[in-house]
Amino acid sequence: MATVHHWTGLEARALRLALRMSVRTFAAHLGVGVRTISKWEKLLSSTEPRQDTQAILDTALARADAAVHLRFETNLSEAGRPGSGAGRRRVTVAGPRAWEYETWTDDLDRTVVALSRQNFGFADDLLRRWLARFAPAELDDKGLYLYARSTALLGDLQRDRGAIVGPLSAQRSYAGARAVLSQLDIPRRVAQVDLSTAVVAEMSGQLEVAARRYETLAVDDRLSRRDRARARLWVGTALSKDGNHDYASRVMLAAIHEFEDLAEPDDWSVAHQKLALAHRGAGDLTSALRCMDIARTTGTTDSPIQRVRLDTAHGHILLSDPATLDDGLEVLENAAKVAAEYGLSHQQRSIEGIRSTQSMYGGATSPWRR
Repeated sequence: MATVHHWTGLEARALRLALRMSVRTFAAHLGVGVRTISKWEKLLSSTEPRQDTQAILDTALARADAAVHLRFETNLSEAGRPGSGAGRRRVTVAGPRAWEYETWTDDLDRTVVALSRQNFGFADDLLRRWLARFAPAELDDKGLYLYARSTALLGDLQRDRGAIVGPLSAQRSYAGARAVLSQLDIPRRVAQVDLSTAVVAEMSGQLEVAARRYETLAVDDRLSRRDRARARLWVGTALSKDGNHDYASRVMLAAIHEFEDLAEPDDWSVAHQKLALAHRGAGDLTSALRCMDIARTTGTTDSPIQRVRLDTAHGHILLSDPATLDDGLEVLENAAKVAAEYGLSHQQRSIEGIRSTQSMYGGATSPWRR
């Protein structure tokens, strides 16, 4: 809601127009003379009401509904435009207005959809229009929650784009979101950000660190059962990347059973994709191809990033057998094209790493990366 630190005739006129009152009606509403209102209207920012009248104006504004506040701020914005001759605005906005909370929430829902389709440019625009509009210091708890969600989603965007560490990275955004959520004392959201931070550690090559964080989160009651199962799956991915394929497979199988109990088909499919790579690492190509077939036939592939991950994993397995080497290279080539089209730089680097290692060792390809 808007507050005025110091009233002038400019703000008083903006309030009258917002209330949709005539000069006479407005005078009666405030309990002042018509001449006084006429003076404010004529001199605008060059005149200031008396202190007792300032308090009356404060009360009139405070009692107005949201629609009046919106019209009031719009009137002041228009009156304060360059060239209007209306003088300097003396109004501040104490955080988002009620309708802005709803719009902000809607934009976050739209951001989630945009990210699922790897429409990074649009998602970035949606997030930054709010992160740039309000500073945390001027937000109440509801505003801070939306700010933290926006910052966490910005981290997701940066992660999917491959900006893992650095000043403009997923790591930094997640740290900012975690600080705000900790301040608000929302343990579940804090733990979810911790899970995202562990993913970043894994993607940046800190496999032991990531595995330890996943192990802790897999039994963390702050998280939902699904998130704990995802943490268990990702323990397996970190272990597999670190060469511990047999134990990784056992951990992943436990996660698969959990996803089946939870009736989470997409997670169940992704888990088979990860398990396929663990089997490949252990040299069991028959089991790897069987799990890969399950992942490819049951998973949702509407998301470009998931198509790239599936094709990259499939191509990686095919490269491990000289008989399917050419097929593997073709699958990886298609995955690289989609990754380039959608700006999936981390996936592009993974594909190039697999190709380069295959070229050096003739099929003995490098450990898979997320």
